[in-house]
Amino acid sequence: TSCSLLHVPYTLKSESLINEDAKSLMAFAEEKLQELSELKSIVNSANPLKNPLYKNNCHLFDKDLHPKKENVRKRVTALTENDFVRLPKRETRAQLQAQALNLPLLPTTTIGSFPQTADVKQNRALFRKKIKSESEYIAFNKQKIARCIEKQEELGLDVLVHGEYERNDMAEYFGENLHGFIFTSKGWVQSYGTRCVKPPVVFGDIERTKPITVDYAVFAQSCTSKPVKGMLTGPVTILNWSFPREDVSLKESAMQLALAIRDEVLDLEAHGIRIIQIDEAALKEKLPLRKADWHTEYLSWAINAFRLVHSGVKPETQIHTHMCYSEFIPIIKDIDNMDADVISFEASRSSLHILDALKSFNFRTAVGPGVYDIHSPRIPSEEEIVKALKLILSKLSVSKVWVNPDCGLKTRGEEETIPSLKNLVEAAKKVREDYK
Repeated sequence: TSCSLLHVPYTLKSESLINEDAKSLMAFAEEKLQELSELKSIVNSANPLKNPLYKNNCHLFDKDLHPKKENVRKRVTALTENDFVRLPKRETRAQLQAQALNLPLLPTTTIGSFPQTADVKQNRALFRKKIKSESEYIAFNKQKIARCIEKQEELGLDVLVHGEYERNDMAEYFGENLHGFIFTSKGWVQSYGTRCVKPPVVFGDIERTKPITVDYAVFAQSCTSKPVKGMLTGPVTILNWSFPREDVSLKESAMQLALAIRDEVLDLEAHGIRIIQIDEAALKEKLPLRKADWHTEYLSWAINAFRLVHSGVKPETQIHTHMCYSEFIPIIKDIDNMDADVISFEASRSSLHILDALKSFNFRTAVGPGVYDIHSPRIPSEEEIVKALKLILSKLSVSKVWVNPDCGLKTRGEEETIPSLKNLVEAAKKVREDYK
């Protein structure tokens, strides 16, 4: 094989959630090895085109097994250049958002998730096993959300999050709530370190048929007068962290996903959510190996997919995004061209190396370079965060800087999360004093 089979699930034999038609078009690690054996047999035969193994494989492609939705395809076909442009321009939006949100200099926030404690995981497991009813499951999550909002207010954070207690994985959660995905029961693959995920499989045309995050976001906002971010995964990240279809292009799937997430964005806005974060953690993961192909084969549609998601919101609605796991300096201009209002970067583990690039490229988007590493249980001191902020402000304008951790706090414990965020808030307050 061309790369390690570590990156695909082990075998289809154990799968009970996938029907036989879908299975016939798929190959996990064990099946790929069988395919290698079959390929050897075919190419070594006297007449490969008449080999039964080859004919059987050809028959797979005679079938049209992928569910199609004509209304979805018509929406994609009807897109025009105007659908990828948000008006007014970013500078005008920034002024309107400043008036509407009335945030302090160096606003503090988190990336989205809060610790997924044992009781959160147990609640999800009991619901999946149908031991808990849906109403009991939702009631538990709302109790956790209310407490999460209370903790953030006690800490003094400026822009709050609901904690994402209902979510298992960034891509899987949205795949479960969109038409067009199928799921494995045991299709685990390694994500990073010892963490594994079960990626969704794009199998049909993608459509949002109901609100996904609106109820929890509206409930969280009802618990506080401070703005609560609506939290979404972006279309490119959902696609890059799923197994894609092969009968349509990645661009087609990305645009279908973008329209689905766009519907969710507009629904959140209509329900009073004033800040919406659309995470594109995996934007860089499908860059072609040849740099000459970056824009012609990928970034041209990947950036447009993100722009399509948010181009329809009001100027006063603030759009955030977040990126992690990658080195972004080579595509920094493209990231700025996503036309978000605020972007947070995983930056502390690289000693804020990205700052020089942001400065030299005159990066226009407001930024939140992570001021401490959430992949470590170590609690950063207030002085350490003050030092990081002063370094950031030596390169960037204070009016465009947000204060946040590197990434979401899902994998951390509360015993390190709360004191870390307390130090973050106090550090921001201390540095603000220098600008009064």
